[in-house]
Amino acid sequence: MNKRDYYEILGIDRNAGDDDVKKAFRRLAHKYHPDKNPEDKSAEEKFKELNEAYEVLRDSEKRANYDRFGFAGVGGYRDVSDVGYGGFGGAGVDFQDLFGDVFGDFFGAGRQRRTRGQRGADLKYDLDITFEDAAFGTDKKIKIPRAVTCSICNGSGAKKGTSAAACQTCGGRGQVRYQQGFFSISKPCSTCKGEGTIIKEPCSECRGSGRIRTTQSMSIKVPAGVETGTRLRLTGEGEAGLHGGHPGDLYVVINVEPHPIFARQNDDIICNVPISFPQAAMGADIEVPSLEGKVKLKVPAGTQSGKVFRLKGKGIASLHTGRRGDQNVIVNVETPAKLTQRQRELLEEFASISGNDANPMSKTFFEKVKEMFG
Repeated sequence: MNKRDYYEILGIDRNAGDDDVKKAFRRLAHKYHPDKNPEDKSAEEKFKELNEAYEVLRDSEKRANYDRFGFAGVGGYRDVSDVGYGGFGGAGVDFQDLFGDVFGDFFGAGRQRRTRGQRGADLKYDLDITFEDAAFGTDKKIKIPRAVTCSICNGSGAKKGTSAAACQTCGGRGQVRYQQGFFSISKPCSTCKGEGTIIKEPCSECRGSGRIRTTQSMSIKVPAGVETGTRLRLTGEGEAGLHGGHPGDLYVVINVEPHPIFARQNDDIICNVPISFPQAAMGADIEVPSLEGKVKLKVPAGTQSGKVFRLKGKGIASLHTGRRGDQNVIVNVETPAKLTQRQRELLEEFASISGNDANPMSKTFFEKVKEMFG
């Protein structure tokens, strides 16, 4: 199914500012949220579409990549299905918090703000792989230092067998309200810092934070066709969230090591192969390297230096289609650096009996010179 343009989804033009992006999303998300349309399957799909568009356009880097490269600049390996109803790309933004706080605090009589979990931080890991790994794909094991949910207190931060108590200053609301003339203003409680609870007996393992730092091993699948700069997103593999918040994501950034023989050009690979003058003049069957081992190549008689031979399907698999590119073999005719006396005599004899017909490129060149100068 063809995807719609993100600006079209939000109903804004490409010069829209960040505030315009946010306003457009809030308006449409309020309209199509599944909680408001429980029986409407199309509303659910539109809401997912909105989430995907908003996640890209609200981020300046992603938006710049999208403006320049379209969906290819932001596609990666993420599917729309991993955007949940409760957040934007796993950000844990609650629908009620998004809209309720605005109107409730404005009129000073809205609902009480409940405690929200904080999303964990995203992590970045630089992974070096070989040229062959990039061409065919590979599985890699990596070790990631990150914060994880404390297994002793299950992230609550309270000592085992105890729990956090409601803050007496704000009554567990996390907010304190001040009256200023006709206006009622809510502010985060300074005692509990807006949490609504106080931990009197902290967990001895995490010291009340709800998380501990550790190094964990994990296996990742690197698909065929990646190149330097490709980012793989592992949803939920970043740092653990706080107070039940969603975990962050892990971004694995690929760096492909250079190859001593091959060079990459899009999905094709290039290989320069030296051949001797006799091989070029008389033709020969030679073996050339490929990513899958040596292959035979027929060099016809009269081959000139720089001639390109194409080996179909011997390149790199496309990251998007899986179809393999080609291998371009460029032959370079080598001139002997040192000659024996006998070799020199034979070459002199060859030169003396050779006419222009033996050197078609030289013949054509000198004919053009003659035409220029008469």
